[in-house]
Amino acid sequence: METDLSRLHPAKLTYRSRRLYGDLIIHLIVASLALFCLLPLWLIVSASFSDEGDIARYGYALFPRTFTTYAYNYVLKVPEQIIRAYGVTTFVTVVGTVLGMLVMTLLAFVLSRPNFRFRKALSFYIFFTMLFNGGLVPWYIWLTQYLGLKDNIWALILPYLVIPWYVLLLRTYFSQLPEDLLDAARIDGASEWRIFFQIAIPMSTPALATVGLFCILMYWNDWWLALLYIDNRNLHPLQYMLYNIMMNARAMQASPQTTGARLPVNTARMAMAVLASGPAVLVFLLVQRYFIRGITVGALK
Repeated sequence: METDLSRLHPAKLTYRSRRLYGDLIIHLIVASLALFCLLPLWLIVSASFSDEGDIARYGYALFPRTFTTYAYNYVLKVPEQIIRAYGVTTFVTVVGTVLGMLVMTLLAFVLSRPNFRFRKALSFYIFFTMLFNGGLVPWYIWLTQYLGLKDNIWALILPYLVIPWYVLLLRTYFSQLPEDLLDAARIDGASEWRIFFQIAIPMSTPALATVGLFCILMYWNDWWLALLYIDNRNLHPLQYMLYNIMMNARAMQASPQTTGARLPVNTARMAMAVLASGPAVLVFLLVQRYFIRGITVGALK
């Protein structure tokens, strides 16, 4: 049966109209903020298709004054190099994230158990590494001289395998799981491995998705490890390869022999940002529904 609006009390109509207008204003504010946050990304895309001279004369604009793909042609001059770098980065990101999540979740689950004898000592040891470390020189000597990882793709994976902050984050989430449920599984004969993989992991999806996203972004955007340990061009990840292209363009621009040459330094930088950040943005869109729930892990405890 349709509701006769004329029979509604005027106070109820006023309340509903105010609520409707309030929701509309809130949606407009949120949409405006979202648009404001997307503007820098749009500027990057616009600048990547702009002419280098237009940016030098007029600055960045929302739409290219002169549409050109010269920056992408410059960056993709050797497509095999880009494809190989994408392959290296993808391998490092996938393998590093899977292994890192496995190691960190196992460690965090053990630390979250109240009956673990060395819980406090091991937690303090992990927290201590967040405050102090041996330094870059011992780290470099250990990986190159003792582990022999110079020009080895595992040098891009192992240093980030365990991040103390992520371990403590997961430990906090695991500690909030109902202990009665885990005890009931033990009474039914479930082993600790089965409890971990079939109960703890499915119940911790928001935290795992959040930490997994952080690991993906960390591996995908890393170029520092390649700068230290990788000299073989076939093992250069995407970010380090783009970094070299940018440095070469700056060096050529500053060289007297290339005076007057058309080098897309600014536009190439934006084109490289688009090429490098595209897959990371897609991954974020896939896990964003878990991200808000997982980012508040430990906020109340």
